[in-house]
Amino acid sequence: MKKDILISVYDMEIGGIERSLVNMLESFDYDSYNIDLLIFNHSGEFLSLIPDQVNVLPQIKQYSFFRKPIVECVKEKQYSTAFVRLASKYIANAKSKFLKLEEGSGYIQMQLSLKYSTYFLPKQSKLYDIAISYAWPHDILAYKVNAKMKIAWIHTDYGKLEIDNKLDLNVWNKFDYIASISDEVTESFLHTYPSLKYKVFQMENINSPEFIKKMASEEVYYKHDSESFNLLSVGRLSYVKGFDIAIKALRNLHEQGYQNIKWFVIGYGGYETELRKLIEEYQLKESFILLGKKTNPYPYMKNCDLYVQPSRYEGKAVTVTEAKILGKPVLITNYPTARSQVQDGIDGLICDLSIEGLSRGIKRLMLENELRSNLIDGTAKKNYSNQDELIKLYKVFGS
Repeated sequence: MKKDILISVYDMEIGGIERSLVNMLESFDYDSYNIDLLIFNHSGEFLSLIPDQVNVLPQIKQYSFFRKPIVECVKEKQYSTAFVRLASKYIANAKSKFLKLEEGSGYIQMQLSLKYSTYFLPKQSKLYDIAISYAWPHDILAYKVNAKMKIAWIHTDYGKLEIDNKLDLNVWNKFDYIASISDEVTESFLHTYPSLKYKVFQMENINSPEFIKKMASEEVYYKHDSESFNLLSVGRLSYVKGFDIAIKALRNLHEQGYQNIKWFVIGYGGYETELRKLIEEYQLKESFILLGKKTNPYPYMKNCDLYVQPSRYEGKAVTVTEAKILGKPVLITNYPTARSQVQDGIDGLICDLSIEGLSRGIKRLMLENELRSNLIDGTAKKNYSNQDELIKLYKVFGS
């Protein structure tokens, strides 16, 4: 008899977590499991990529508001949510200033909003065999879904995430199991939450090399410059992704006389205004180019000379693996989980997380053709297909 599984995610906007979810759903055993997908906010280009076997549940309006602007909550007559959001904003701002958080109050505000909003949210009536909260924060699935077993996913470095850990621990304790995507992510998580050690199991993000290579063959037009050394990065425009460091590194390289470098970025997010101001300030409008949202980033990857991940921290960046699947040399900054993604000097390079470190790494890979060739050869020797990872999840289902 098939088991009934619920998987929840906020939306299906373009992002690494959403892409990894699509890959997992494409590989699922639908002969053994019925999958309901609870998307809090039915938006995003990846909605069209959800497999037909998945039952996408109707949107529950109240679930969609914990990330929307307060003004929008009021317009939609979600007054209790608006009040909670407003109170959470003031409390989170005060905490952020007191703790001197680099990223501001956004994450704590989201935590507080969900903690108090859940009192007003409707509960799911169906009893599931297994419920999976695929993306943080996990409050709605923890408190509003009935299931015999609950699993939460961790995709990031919790040693770097600026949140209220005590508040977070209360939610984690509502889950039976916690899925981690790498050794380094697990280590960081357990350093922050040692009491949860017995709940954690490891399962890598599912890759789909055939799909990526197929999508990479699509024809697209962009200002790729055959006369330049073309860099590409893909990710949300946020402080975490380090694009401000990238802009300064490119300015540094131009000042050293390397004018023939162009850096393209695919992504969107709340940090875009700050990045555009920085691009203007450093006079890089022609060489640091924000391409915006792209449902299919793979033709751009296929055509770049070097893929760069300039992040301050990551869990395990899906895009780095995808670039390697397409046979590209990669350069990533030395964030704490970097060595879970790249064997330095074998299938990519790891550079210092600084303006100078990025500049040196890019310059080296631009000038040393043999090194680039060796890294490309290193990626070709690896098998990136890992659908067998799902067996780990099935074993948890049966426990």
